[in-house]
Amino acid sequence: MKKLIIATRGSKLALWQSEHIKALLEAAHPGLEVTLKVMKTKGDIILDTPLAKIGGKGLFTKELEDAMLRGDAHIAVHSLKDVPTEFPEGLTLGEITKREDVRDALLSEKYADIDALPEGAVVGTTSLRRRMQILAYRPDLTIKNLRGNVNTRLRKLKEGEYDAIILAAAGIKRLGLEGEVRYFSPIPTSLMIPAMGQAALGIESVEDPEVLKIIAVLGDEEAKVETTIERDFVTVLQGGCQVPIGVNATLQDGQVQVRAIVGLPDGSELIKEKLSAPGSAYQAMGKELADVMIEAGAVKLLKRAEEIALKEIL
Repeated sequence: MKKLIIATRGSKLALWQSEHIKALLEAAHPGLEVTLKVMKTKGDIILDTPLAKIGGKGLFTKELEDAMLRGDAHIAVHSLKDVPTEFPEGLTLGEITKREDVRDALLSEKYADIDALPEGAVVGTTSLRRRMQILAYRPDLTIKNLRGNVNTRLRKLKEGEYDAIILAAAGIKRLGLEGEVRYFSPIPTSLMIPAMGQAALGIESVEDPEVLKIIAVLGDEEAKVETTIERDFVTVLQGGCQVPIGVNATLQDGQVQVRAIVGLPDGSELIKEKLSAPGSAYQAMGKELADVMIEAGAVKLLKRAEEIALKEIL
């Protein structure tokens, strides 16, 4: 194969991610020409409605998947946290890249961190997971929905619509935007557990042995172990990327620790669990932790959370 086509969204972050993968592939395979096919997804077009209300699964992936199935592209580069746990026939999650900073981050022009926010401060996020955890810690805060690409969200912050906003630290770092606001404060994972797959890139691919061989250089074993646990956990709970579920696995010195949280969007009821095991046992850990949380009532709690979100928040 002499030419490989990447289907990508047109946002600055999506283009950075795809250009990054293009550069890695061309460096690893001299003579390979990699081009980008820029497309809009449903999640890019509908900007005035919270993601969970228009359907959380595949909002940023379906159009790219359709392009691959038509033969117009070979791979698509996604933020792994946006990638559903099931794929259309003919497509697969080919590789998972090394992770950036997995934490969420608070950005503000006025306040240094969450503890510095005054009572009633307006915080922007459309993520039910982030809403749940920040309100569990600071129930006095006011949460306001926030949509748009990274630059749009930063503009709304600077214009004073919000006292602070919460974004993934990885996206801000990849775009070099840490200095765009006065305060960029990553939130400890002990306070806010990230989304499944956060800070890794997922390389979705057509099921073609030649394409899969080309992209094999992109894989990172540590990220594969961690995100497999996280994605298995969410699969068992049948939760998409827009429900209040946080799960984070870390592999260190051959041991894996995974922590998870589910709850109501207002943070008033939570179930939190953690599990540790040797890294060699990672393929069973996601399901094992999910089963523990189901026994504690996680499925029922998530159903209530979804009903509350659609009725009262979204």
